[in-house]
Amino acid sequence: MDTQLAIQLRRAVKQFDPEHRLSEPEVESLISLAMLSPTAFNIQHWRFVLVRDPELRQQIRQVAWNQAQVTDASLLVILCADLKAWQKQPERYWRNAPQAAQDFLLPAIRDYYHHKPQVERDEAMRSCGIAAQTLMLSAKAMGYDTCPMDGFDFAAVGKLIRLPADHVISMFVAIGKALQPAQPRGGQLAMQEVVFTDRFDSL
Repeated sequence: MDTQLAIQLRRAVKQFDPEHRLSEPEVESLISLAMLSPTAFNIQHWRFVLVRDPELRQQIRQVAWNQAQVTDASLLVILCADLKAWQKQPERYWRNAPQAAQDFLLPAIRDYYHHKPQVERDEAMRSCGIAAQTLMLSAKAMGYDTCPMDGFDFAAVGKLIRLPADHVISMFVAIGKALQPAQPRGGQLAMQEVVFTDRFDSL
């Protein structure tokens, strides 16, 4: 599917066919594409938890306002991030770069994140958001529908998936076959209301 068309057709859907399953090659393709999403300093700190256990899906649904897409979607992806990925063998992220680039980037990574928890978290949310959009557009291009989600108890889900202490959950993306078309868009703001040139208008 054309990229622009995928963007235009992507909608959040709530009702998925619970009998449908993605093939393993399809899952691998989706995750491989999401892993091409950009991250600052190429630290690739997103972590994708693919929830396949039906019982675990039910438990997650109980702490997600009983939303049906948690259990009925073909694939439930929990997008998490390792807040301390920048500390963990950062040379891995630039092993194919020239030595001069490595010599510059590795200290820069430390300088950017060291003792800056808010920066770590902000970067994690940005990166997971970009990866989620890549995942949703890739799914649409493959003929599937998606639902991005943050309507759940983050702490409870963290316990259920045994989230490491230095990780955070950003969001869910449910992927599958929609049972019915999405509703018409609720109302798009006018471009002039959201786009500014150079500066915001003075009040």
